[in-house]
Amino acid sequence: MELQTLRDLYIHELKDLFSAEKQLVKALPKVAKAATSPDLKAGIEAHLEETIEHVNRLEGILTNLGETTRGPKCKGMEGLLEEASNFIEEEADPEVLDAGIIAGAQKVEHYEMAGYGCVRTYAELLGEEEAVAVLQSTLDEERATNEKLTELAVSSINLAAADHEGTGGDESGGGKKPGSRNGKAKSNGNGRKARAA
Repeated sequence: MELQTLRDLYIHELKDLFSAEKQLVKALPKVAKAATSPDLKAGIEAHLEETIEHVNRLEGILTNLGETTRGPKCKGMEGLLEEASNFIEEEADPEVLDAGIIAGAQKVEHYEMAGYGCVRTYAELLGEEEAVAVLQSTLDEERATNEKLTELAVSSINLAAADHEGTGGDESGGGKKPGSRNGKAKSNGNGRKARAA
């Protein structure tokens, strides 16, 4: 596809997101199966339902533009999902596995938020008001999922993984982490103390 106008880029990015979401629909059941936390498993399963709706929304927007959904495979999402799949295959304690699943899921959410933010802006500039509303809804849902993942990590899963450090998971002796309270370091899914955006 030749990219000469903002509309061309808009269509290109919509197709890229469509490919990304289709790949995610295939990958999420495996991720949900691997999760050991009931709350994390339920969250992933709920997001799968949202993701199916995101695919339908993108197809509708492209149809309204007189376009098909056919396009190149989204390499960015392919890489993120391959990384997540490789991680799930690692030997890991349940708490650490769940913390890693959240980290991988948040990478995906941030990738999607960037993509939807761009196409929503393009739609606005192109006067595609109906698409703007639909894309904003999806962007809001992606942000909400990311926030839920952060809350789950901060409130329980990362804490359980940190507790595991003090009970022998660390062959160097474990114990309390420096600078943490009661050996529990609060962090979000990507290991940082600050909340994810």
